[in-house]
Amino acid sequence: MDNEFAKHEIDYITRYEEKGFTASFIFKTEKLVETVSKNSYKPEQIFVVEERRFEGMSNPSDSSLLYIIETNDGKKGTFLVAYGPQADIEIAEFFKAIPSGNYINKK
Repeated sequence: MDNEFAKHEIDYITRYEEKGFTASFIFKTEKLVETVSKNSYKPEQIFVVEERRFEGMSNPSDSSLLYIIETNDGKKGTFLVAYGPQADIEIAEFFKAIPSGNYINKK
């Protein structure tokens, strides 16, 4: 990123929104659902452009993961999830199921 001192999720979300990653997703029944089109995606239909981990400023166990993603039909957006003890196991399993070849780096 342009500013290596950015420490908050919103800093990265804003930067990627400026690059066109504006779609919003929710997790529902083992799929990611794009909130506008309502299209749903299985793990093999998701490409992870970047993955960033953040730790809480006052509590390091307050962690999150920010996924910058593209879908097989061209939707581009972000997905923020809790990491560590607060993590949703179903969401974690979904992202583990994304094929390793679908993790790309487009910094």
